[in-house]
Amino acid sequence: MKKTFLVTCIGALLLLVGCRKAVEEQGPQLTADNIDEVISAMTLDEKILILKGTGMKAMLGMGTAIGDTDKDVPGAAGTTYPVPRLGIPSIVLADGPAGLRINPTRKRDDKTYYCTAFPVGTLLASSWDTGLLEDVGKAIGSEVFDYGVDVVLGPGVNIMRNPLCGRNYEYYSEDPLLTGLLGAAMVNGIESNGVGASVKHYVANNQETNRNINNSIVNDRAMREIYLKGFEIIVKNSQPWTIMSSYNKVNGNYTSESRGLLTDILRGEWGFDGLVMSDWFGGKNAPAMIHAGNDLLQPGLKKQYKAIKKAVESGELSMDDVNTSVHRVLELVAGSHKMEDHSSSNNPDLKANAELTRQSASEGMILLKNDGTLPLQNVMNIALFGVTSYDFISGGTGAGDVNEAYTVSLDEGLRNVGFQINDIAEEIFEKHRAENKKAFRKPKGTLAAMRHPYDPPEYLPLPEQIEACAAEADLAVITIGRNSGETVDRIEKDDFLLSEIEQELISKVCEYFHAVGKKVVVVLNIAGVIETDSWKDTPDAILLAWQGGQEGGNSVADILTGKVNPSGRLPMTFPIKLADHASTANFPLEGGSMRILSMISGGKEKPEEEQVRNIDYTVYEEGIYVGYRHFDKNNLEVSYPFGYGLSYTCFEYEDMRVELANDTVDIVVRVRNTGNNEGKEVVQIYVSKLETEIDRPVQELKAFAKTRLLGPGESVELIIKIPVSELAYWDEENDRWIIEKGNYSINASASSRDIRLTGDIEL
Repeated sequence: MKKTFLVTCIGALLLLVGCRKAVEEQGPQLTADNIDEVISAMTLDEKILILKGTGMKAMLGMGTAIGDTDKDVPGAAGTTYPVPRLGIPSIVLADGPAGLRINPTRKRDDKTYYCTAFPVGTLLASSWDTGLLEDVGKAIGSEVFDYGVDVVLGPGVNIMRNPLCGRNYEYYSEDPLLTGLLGAAMVNGIESNGVGASVKHYVANNQETNRNINNSIVNDRAMREIYLKGFEIIVKNSQPWTIMSSYNKVNGNYTSESRGLLTDILRGEWGFDGLVMSDWFGGKNAPAMIHAGNDLLQPGLKKQYKAIKKAVESGELSMDDVNTSVHRVLELVAGSHKMEDHSSSNNPDLKANAELTRQSASEGMILLKNDGTLPLQNVMNIALFGVTSYDFISGGTGAGDVNEAYTVSLDEGLRNVGFQINDIAEEIFEKHRAENKKAFRKPKGTLAAMRHPYDPPEYLPLPEQIEACAAEADLAVITIGRNSGETVDRIEKDDFLLSEIEQELISKVCEYFHAVGKKVVVVLNIAGVIETDSWKDTPDAILLAWQGGQEGGNSVADILTGKVNPSGRLPMTFPIKLADHASTANFPLEGGSMRILSMISGGKEKPEEEQVRNIDYTVYEEGIYVGYRHFDKNNLEVSYPFGYGLSYTCFEYEDMRVELANDTVDIVVRVRNTGNNEGKEVVQIYVSKLETEIDRPVQELKAFAKTRLLGPGESVELIIKIPVSELAYWDEENDRWIIEKGNYSINASASSRDIRLTGDIEL
C-alpha cells in the first residue's frame, strides 16, 4: 500500500514538472504577422515535421482515407502536423476536382456527410463559360468550408495530349489558353470561401501508365507554349493558395525535385507566392524536394523525416531552404479558418448545389448531330437501350470521385419530365442485369474502384425484341457509356472504338426504328474522346452528355426537351482515327497502370538500357503540335473539330472591328440570333501569323467569349481583348519569349474550322 502511494506521488510530481516545463517552453502563438518569430522559436524536429504530412493511417484498399484524418474529417486525403505549443493547428486536405471527396459515414455517428457530385472537368470546360466555372467553384468551396476542410486538391489542369489518358475526364482541354482561363475561374470561385485550391499536376503528367516514375521528355518550346502555359495563366489570374507537383520526371528530373520548375519558373518568373505540395508519395529524394521548393511532402513518411534531418545535419540541405518552406507552410496555416477556431457546420446547402449541378451540366453538353429530331416533339413513349441508359455514370474513378447521395439516371430524368419509358426495352435490360448480378456489383472503396473500375457488360436485344420496341415506342435513345479514372490509361479496342455489340446495337435499333419512320438519338455518357466517324451518319441525333455529376439524367432531359438549348463546344478534337493524333506514336497503347505499392515503396527505376519506351519514358516528339494544332498543320480531316457544337438556333457574326492599342489587340464583334429559339453562342478568336519565318501552328486560340442568352432576332456586341504578349512564341535558342514582327490574321470563329469573320493587325 505504501509502495503504491509512493509511486502515485512520484507520478504526480513528474506530471507537475512536465506541465511546468511545457508552459515554460511555450513560445509565440502563430498569427499571420509573426511567422518569422514563430520559426525562430521552433526546434529542428518541429520544422521537419511541419514539412511533411501526418502520415498514412488507413490500410490501402479498405475504402478509407490515405491520410491520418479520421479525427478531423474522415475520408480526407491528408493533414499537416500541428505544433500546439506554438499555436499551430493541423489543417485538412481533401480531394475534389468534381466535388469534395470525404467519407459519407462516420463511426458512432448516424448523420451522413454527403457531398455534391458536380460535372467532370471536361464537361465544365465544354461550357466555355468562365462565369459558370467560378459559380461551380464557389459551390465546391462552400462544401469544403462547411465540412471543415482547408484545401481542396483541384482543379486538375493537365493538357489532353492523347485521348487515351485515363484521367482526361478531370482535365479541361487540349488547349492551354482554354485550360488556363477556365482553371483560374474555378480557383477564384473555390477560394472566395476562404479555403484553398491546389492546382494539379505540375507538370507534363499526361499519362497514368507508370506515372510515378515515367520520364516525360519534352522540348523547351512545347513545355512553355503547351504544358506550362495553362499553369502560368492560372497563377497570374487567380494566385492559388497551393500547387501540386506531379509524380513524373521532366527531362530526367522529378518535377517535385526540380528547382528550375518550382522556384525559377513558378515563383521567379510568374510570381507565384503560395505553397507547393507533392502528390501523394510523389518524389524520391526528400531533401532535394525541399531545396527545389516543394514545401509540403504528402502524405508524409518517416523516411522523409530521417532523410531531411540527416541532410540538414550534414550540410547537404541548408537551413535557409528549410526555413523558406516552413514559412510557406505556416503562411498557408495562418490563412486558414483553423486560426479562427472555425466550427464546421457540417451542413452545406446540398439542395442549392444540386440545382447548380443540373444547370452547369446542361451548359456543357454538346449537340454533335441533329436532323431536326431534337428538341423532342410529339413524343411520349421512349425505348431506352444500353446499360448506361439505366445505370448512368456520374463521374470518373479515383481522386475525382465523390460520395454523393444519389445519381439521377437517364430513365429517371426522362420520367421526371413526363416521358414514359418503354416497358419492353426496360424488361430487356432488367433481365440482362439479373443474369449478370456480379458484374453490376460496384466495388467498395475508392482504391478498389481504381483497381477494378465498375464496367458492367453491354447487351444486344434480339431482332424481334427491337422490332417490338419500334412498334410500340415513339423514339429510341441509345446510351453509350465509358468509365475511366485514375491509375489506368484507356485502350483502343472496345474503349476508344465501339465494341462489336455497341456497333450492332446502333445499327439494328436504327434499322428497325427507321423502317417504321421513327427516330433514334444516341447519348454519349463518356469520360473521354471515342471514335465517332464510322457510325455518326446512322442515328438521327447525337448528344455528347459527358458525365454530368449526380443530376446528369435530369440535365440530359433538359436538353432533349428543349428546356435548355445546348451551347457546349468541344474543348478537344474528335479524330477519325486514334493514330491521327501525333502523340499516339508515343503513348502507352496497352492500357498500362500506375502500380500503387510501387509508388508507396519508392518504385524501382530500371537502368537506362532496360527502360521501355512509353512506360519508363515518353518522348513528346510532336512538340507543340497537340490537338487542333497538329490536325490543322497536317491538313487532316477530323470527325468533329475543336470548338465544335450545334444549337437549336442559328447565329450570325457581324461588324467585326480589330484595333491595336496600348499593347492590346481590341476586337469587337456583334453576334445575332437569326433562328427561332433563344440560345447562347461561343465566339472563338484564333490568331494566325501570316508569312511567318519560323515553324508555327496554322492558328492558335487566343481568346473566347460566350454570349448571354439571346432571343430570336436579338444581338449583342462582344468586346474581346488580347494582350500582344500572348502572340509571342518561345525561342529555344535565346531562352525567351519573342514576338515576331509582321501581319497577323485575327479570326472570329464558331469552331477551329468554321471561320466567320476575319481582321488583321501589323506588329
